[in-house]
Amino acid sequence: MQALNIAATGMAAQETNVSVISNNIANMTTTGFKRQRAEFQDLMYEQFRRVGTTSSDADTLVPTGIQIGLGVKTGAIYRILEQGTLEQTGNPLDMAITGDGYFQVTLPNGDTAYSRSGSLQLNDAGEIVTKDGYKIEPTISIPNNAIDITINASGEVSVKQDGQIAPTVVGQIELAKFVNAAGLEATGDGYFLETPASGAPTVDVAQAEGFGKINQGFLESSNVNPVTELTNLIKAQRSYELNSKVIKTTDEMMQTRNQA
Repeated sequence: MQALNIAATGMAAQETNVSVISNNIANMTTTGFKRQRAEFQDLMYEQFRRVGTTSSDADTLVPTGIQIGLGVKTGAIYRILEQGTLEQTGNPLDMAITGDGYFQVTLPNGDTAYSRSGSLQLNDAGEIVTKDGYKIEPTISIPNNAIDITINASGEVSVKQDGQIAPTVVGQIELAKFVNAAGLEATGDGYFLETPASGAPTVDVAQAEGFGKINQGFLESSNVNPVTELTNLIKAQRSYELNSKVIKTTDEMMQTRNQA
């Protein structure tokens, strides 16, 4: 009886589903986090009577046939890229992107990573860096005598220096976007890497055509909806229970058959 194996694939699929939901819930307060969703596919089918075969010498055709599915598998885990809500922080180096785009970050190995987390700070050289101390691209340095930092919606960084009236432009933040941002590889710490599936990045300033704008003094919250995730968790639990009942029922049927 294939039902044992079929139900086992269903239970394994729901274990994966619960893992994805758990990760979403765990990152409810992670800045810039984008929730994920598991997608499932049916497995191959056993053909006991193939559709469209002839059923008589008069060339009559089998209209539906007999096909028995062998279970389910995880086909993909999508990242949902909808906008998270903005939370005001008052920190002049906190930035949130409204719309499309990623901050560019130089990793220690020289690679470029991409992030929606705009929780930025200054290092000992006055350069704008991430919470891990990685420089953003292009590198922007803030003078020691700066008393105020302004970042406009296009990402232009200006400072007001002690003893000066007019602000001085010290740099320009550039954003990157991808044809298929869902194809980026997540590496943890809020960073993503380019892959063949994502395509090469297009780089431009904020508010250029197709790019979002930068909001100074804000951070983008996770787009996880706790009500939705709890509902999905209940559905996954019920599905797991039903598959376990299939295994129990199949076992009882096999015992009955062996006792006959």
